[in-house]
Amino acid sequence: MSIAQPYLLFLGDVTDPIAAKTARGIALWRPDSCVGQLRLTPETVSLGLSDLSLEQAKSKGAQTLVIGTANAGGVIPKAWQETLIKAAKMGYEIASGMHSRLADIPELAKLEDAGQTKLHDVRHYDETLDVGNGKPRQGKRVLTVGTDCSVGKMFSALALEKALKELDVDARFKATGQTGILIEALACPSMR
Repeated sequence: MSIAQPYLLFLGDVTDPIAAKTARGIALWRPDSCVGQLRLTPETVSLGLSDLSLEQAKSKGAQTLVIGTANAGGVIPKAWQETLIKAAKMGYEIASGMHSRLADIPELAKLEDAGQTKLHDVRHYDETLDVGNGKPRQGKRVLTVGTDCSVGKMFSALALEKALKELDVDARFKATGQTGILIEALACPSMR
C-alpha cells in the first residue's frame, strides 16, 4: 500500500484525546511525515502541531489528508464529509482507518473514479494473499500481541525497532493495524 506523504492530520471535531490515537501515533513516530493538523473547532483535541487549513497545508506540500481519529462504530461523521470532499477536489489523497469505507461516500467515489483523488481505506485489504508455504525465511521476527486495542502492541514494536536501529541492527516495523499502516507502508491489515 503506497500512501503519499507528507500528511495533514484531520482531527475533525473530536474532544476526547483517546479518540485521536491514530493521529497521535503518526505524529509521535513519524513527525517528519506531518505538516500539521486540521481541527474543525477550537475545542477539538490538539496534538500540538500547527493548525492549518487545507490550502495552507497544500502550500506546505501535504499530499494526503489522514482521518486521524477513531470512534465507536468506526463511522465517518456526516459533518466531516464536506471537508473530505473539498480535500479530494484539491487533489489530496485521503486515508482512513475507520470501519466505514471512504468510497461509500458517493461524492468521494465519483472524484476517485474521475482521477481527482486516491482513497485509502487502510482497515480493508482487498487483494488476494498467497497461502503460507512453511519454507524458512531469512531474519528474525518479534510478534507483539494483546487482548484488546490500545494496549501498546504497536508502541512496543516501534520502540523495539528504534532501539535496534540505534544499535545498528537492521530492523523493520511491519504493521497490521490502521495506525501502523499509516506510519509504515510495509503492512497488511489483520482486521476488518
